[in-house]
Amino acid sequence: MDSKAKDNSSCNESEGSAVNVAQATKRILVVDDERAFVVLISKMLTTAGYEVIIANDGQEGLDKAKSQKPDLIVLDLMLPRLNGYKVCGFLKNDTSYAKIPIIMLTSKTEAKDIELGREIGADAYVTKPYKRNTLLSKIEELLKE
Repeated sequence: MDSKAKDNSSCNESEGSAVNVAQATKRILVVDDERAFVVLISKMLTTAGYEVIIANDGQEGLDKAKSQKPDLIVLDLMLPRLNGYKVCGFLKNDTSYAKIPIIMLTSKTEAKDIELGREIGADAYVTKPYKRNTLLSKIEELLKE
């Protein structure tokens, strides 16, 4: 089984992921209400060496961001109870949480949505469907800042 895991990770991007495993484990909060998506992204992030915290709606995401202070947040926009724009705005306007990088990961692809995300304080905006390597690179970049 170990040899299969090594064989599956032999692409060029895997070297960067291996570096993360060796570093102190960073905690990423994933806020999304699509359970199948949460399972996929959680597996991808844990394989890359991150600890994953999950929230299934905006209010739960805001609460977990405040109680667990993750190193980074991956945030959907279209969420029950509290949308991603509001969650991002609340966190970025609170000095205790403003420095936590937020990646908006959403199917909203219009320029106005992207601009609003940036205005509210998102550090990055990635659209679904996303490329695994693009998302991991953006996460690594934001965690280094």
